[in-house]
Amino acid sequence: MRAATLVVALVLLPGLAGCRSGEPLKVTSLQLGRSLNPDRTVATHTTRFKPDDTIYVSVLTTGFGSASITARWKYAGRVIGEPTKEVSYKGDAATEFHIQNSGGFPAGDYAVEIVVNGQPIGTRDFRVEK
Repeated sequence: MRAATLVVALVLLPGLAGCRSGEPLKVTSLQLGRSLNPDRTVATHTTRFKPDDTIYVSVLTTGFGSASITARWKYAGRVIGEPTKEVSYKGDAATEFHIQNSGGFPAGDYAVEIVVNGQPIGTRDFRVEK
């Protein structure tokens, strides 16, 4: 009886593990700030930036799977950047995006919208102040 159970388990487990790899990742949080930790999470959280800051957004995910993650950076309602990263994770992870302007960002209201596999997930508003 134990041998039969073991055979069934050995046959089913690889199939079940394969099913997990096709699941979409689940976004658990969006972090915005001006610096990163070594694990690509945001170290210094803020929604206020100086014109010469590099602005980071970290998309925290959990689960097993692959996804296409886009950070849609906006200023005055216009898209000013839209990088995409193809990711594949097994467990908790952070995907980092950043934007910088060598001439400095104009003061005003900005936003970054996160899109996963073509579906909007969330938006973080922020401000650049002199």
